[in-house]
Amino acid sequence: MIVRVPGDKSITQRALILAGLAEGESRLAGLLGGADPRATAAAVRALGVEVPDLPPDGSPIVVRGRGRSGLRAPTAPLDLQNSGTGARLLLGILAGRPLEAVVTGDASLRSRPMRRITEPLTRMGARFEELEAPDRLPIRVHGGPLSPLTYDSPVASAQVKSALLFAGLSAGVPVTVREPNRSRDHSERLLHALGARVRTGPGEGGRWQVELPDPPDRLAPLDLRVPGDPSSAAFLLAAAALGAAPAGLCVREVGLNPTRTGFLDVLRHMGVALTATDLDGELPWEPVGDLVVDALAPLRAVEVGGDAIPALIDEIPILAVLAARAEGVTRITGARELRVKETDRLRALAENLRAVGVEARELEDGLEIEGTDAPLEGRVRAFHDHRIAMAFGVLGAQGGNAIEVDDPAVADVSFPGFWALLEALAAASRKPGPRGRPDDDPDREEAAGRGPVVTIDGPAGSGKSTTAREVARRLGFRHLDSGALYRAVTYALLQAGVPEERWGSLSAHDLARLGVRAVPVEGDVEIHLGERRLTRQLRGPDVTARVSQVARLPEVRRWLLDVQRGLGRAGS
Repeated sequence: MIVRVPGDKSITQRALILAGLAEGESRLAGLLGGADPRATAAAVRALGVEVPDLPPDGSPIVVRGRGRSGLRAPTAPLDLQNSGTGARLLLGILAGRPLEAVVTGDASLRSRPMRRITEPLTRMGARFEELEAPDRLPIRVHGGPLSPLTYDSPVASAQVKSALLFAGLSAGVPVTVREPNRSRDHSERLLHALGARVRTGPGEGGRWQVELPDPPDRLAPLDLRVPGDPSSAAFLLAAAALGAAPAGLCVREVGLNPTRTGFLDVLRHMGVALTATDLDGELPWEPVGDLVVDALAPLRAVEVGGDAIPALIDEIPILAVLAARAEGVTRITGARELRVKETDRLRALAENLRAVGVEARELEDGLEIEGTDAPLEGRVRAFHDHRIAMAFGVLGAQGGNAIEVDDPAVADVSFPGFWALLEALAAASRKPGPRGRPDDDPDREEAAGRGPVVTIDGPAGSGKSTTAREVARRLGFRHLDSGALYRAVTYALLQAGVPEERWGSLSAHDLARLGVRAVPVEGDVEIHLGERRLTRQLRGPDVTARVSQVARLPEVRRWLLDVQRGLGRAGS
């Protein structure tokens, strides 16, 4: 079975910000259309850059940059919602420009530390006002001329490093950052693509050094395609390793940047038969390839720590889930950085594993997890964290387990369409193919990963839904009544008590949190609200009276288009 994952979240956000600083038109394809990049795009737009809406299918857009000196002061606070990457990198950009701006976010982002960014920027000459709590957003930035900086970072953090490099780029001053270990290097690669000279390599005392010695006055526009996100691919690979996806699962065109592939090495150490095929020349600035889990095998416990952690920091939630099904005790150390992510991920993982019946001990900087083959069941909390939600979704998809995630919609931050694709993979893993194995037909694999979509439209009462259902039956496709999706959103808004006057201002994140889901089943697509299937409720008089109003809302249409494309990726 062949599948694809959305574009890399880290690269998407960096590309949007840097394209705004470039002079001329940047052509960007494969961007992630999730909630975090949309928030970053809105913030860049507020600084005067022409940024189109991000298409959910990754089709190309053109960003018209204003040049390093062309950014304008925003007229309102820059709300990055839950995007820590967007907030921290923009703090660096804003510090180097002679303007004033307030950076803020949602409750989760406002709980995350910011002095790791603002303190070294203050050494460069930037000024910051913490408007509410110390070390937290909202923060007012007073930008202006900066001085060169050489900074010894106490942590290997791509966000810290990138914010300082971006400040040097924005202000036109040299910056050198030394880290305990090498962190992901997407910023360095993008800076090189813009025409900036970046030097990297071992520095004093065994630390990794990144230097921007002479930032250019003019930045060339970008022309790039973003590869599939390896952190998103990790969930599908783990599903295959647990038998919740068919053996031979192939995830196409995933970024294989060596600072991001630590999880693949750990999978192999755990006994997973994983192969990676480089696609030479596909992306000259970032390595890309196909990942295949060849066969199901028993999982072994591992010990992970030290220099390996920066290259798999975002994959530790799904690693913890695999550890729950491995033979022996898995020990993860050196991951203190996880305490300041969207939530305290170490605590969230330990609590949720124990809630479903796994022995897990929380360490100061990691976890100890004792694997079990007993059935796992229970309700887990996502803590508004997309990776926590998806990790336990994968564990719940394994046969014999019954795990409920309290906030599945948060997965849309980085992986729109995740739940529909996961359910399709789980169904495919249980369905015998024409030669007795799940999805053994290569033609069917290709169709399931990138299946054709037939759409039928017509005026009201013309029989389009009846016709579509019969066409689907004869072709062996699933049938989706897309009108039911609009009705489901309307019903969910009424159930949630959202005032009608607010419907037009709802974001995709707000819509995702309603809990409307499209669940692919044999021959059909069921519409759910949370765990409840909706049927007669969709035809109630209150819904019928308001559904046309909801269907006209551009954000609703964009969000549901993304849901439908996710179903298309899950099969014909």
